[in-house]
Amino acid sequence: MKNRIQSAVNDVFDKMIEIRRHIHMFPELSGQEEKTSEYIAAILKDWGVGFTQNIAGYGIVAQIEGVNADAACGALRADTDALPIQEMNDVPYKSKIPGVMHACGHDAHTAALLGTIYVLNSVKDSFNGRLKFFFQPSEEKFPGGAKLMIEEGVLENPDVQFVLGAHVLPTLEAGKVGVKSGMYMASTDEIYLTVKGKGGHAATPELLVDPVLIAVEVLSSLQQVISRKNNPAIPSVLSFGRFLADGRTNIIPDEVKLEGTIRTFSEEWRKDAHAHIERIATGIATSMGGECKVNIAHGYPFLVNNEELTEVFRNTGKEFLGKDFVDLPLRMTAEDFAYYSQKVPSVFYRFGVSNPEKGITSNLHSQTFDIDEEALKTAASIMSMAAIQFLDHFSENK
Repeated sequence: MKNRIQSAVNDVFDKMIEIRRHIHMFPELSGQEEKTSEYIAAILKDWGVGFTQNIAGYGIVAQIEGVNADAACGALRADTDALPIQEMNDVPYKSKIPGVMHACGHDAHTAALLGTIYVLNSVKDSFNGRLKFFFQPSEEKFPGGAKLMIEEGVLENPDVQFVLGAHVLPTLEAGKVGVKSGMYMASTDEIYLTVKGKGGHAATPELLVDPVLIAVEVLSSLQQVISRKNNPAIPSVLSFGRFLADGRTNIIPDEVKLEGTIRTFSEEWRKDAHAHIERIATGIATSMGGECKVNIAHGYPFLVNNEELTEVFRNTGKEFLGKDFVDLPLRMTAEDFAYYSQKVPSVFYRFGVSNPEKGITSNLHSQTFDIDEEALKTAASIMSMAAIQFLDHFSENK
């Protein structure tokens, strides 16, 4: 099976590069992936793979049946949306859409999943069960395409027993793969604070209720949510990236806006932290004569890799890659793949895409992000073999 998979990956490699570059040149933002969806559908149709379109917007679910299709059922997932970033790379496949770029590798995820479909379709006479393939829109934007696709029933009819997903990792070199068992990625919530006071001339502060000063006190006091309220055993982060006080050197505005994020690995603490944030922010503002409106947008849950399946995946990865298969640390970043992991046993792994010798080292969400396309071979090989191993695992334990 390993030899058949590697042979099929070699056969489809040039096509994966073509797919990745086309999607990279024509990126679409979350909820707008219409042409990307049509492009994916055309390839699936050409390969004779059955699929359903327009799920949760522009999502697609394809399906392949192996021998004894009812033995087990799993799903493989890739996300398809891009980011509002202006690309600065000087490459032939540079984005042709101003201000939009695949800076998070979703073009590579989609190309790798299509390559995996090609591979698995070519060996479907050699595995038991059936596989669904989720081409999911809107990973980058709340409430997340995963949540919406689940609500539209993609894990049902037939019931999915596992979901496998992947993401590029620029801190790993191309050819390497990594995974972490158990808790892996944090929940994420967006925090929006509006501090209101009474603005006016900066030279007469005694006549004002200064929202800038109130906002500074709120920002400083909120740091105790993590440093004093949180159990140190629960990794958590509270950060603010936007402080908007639109006054002038001699003008104090009427209001100030703060925007941030809180991330953690406990649903109970997550709820408590929200309450602490609201109490501290409103209390500080009131005590200083102003007010603070708190809006916390509930985002993605934490992502947990099923320990039993992760061990199966780890064994598969070591068989394929040897020392190039690595264990990963906990991450405070977030992913809407977490919604799948909260519903069924799941594994979310990373494949390396950097190549210092080629100058490919930029981080995710940057204007110069790129990948060494050799990584697509690794991604499709590991995903294909792991999918078959997972099907065998559930068939044997049925």
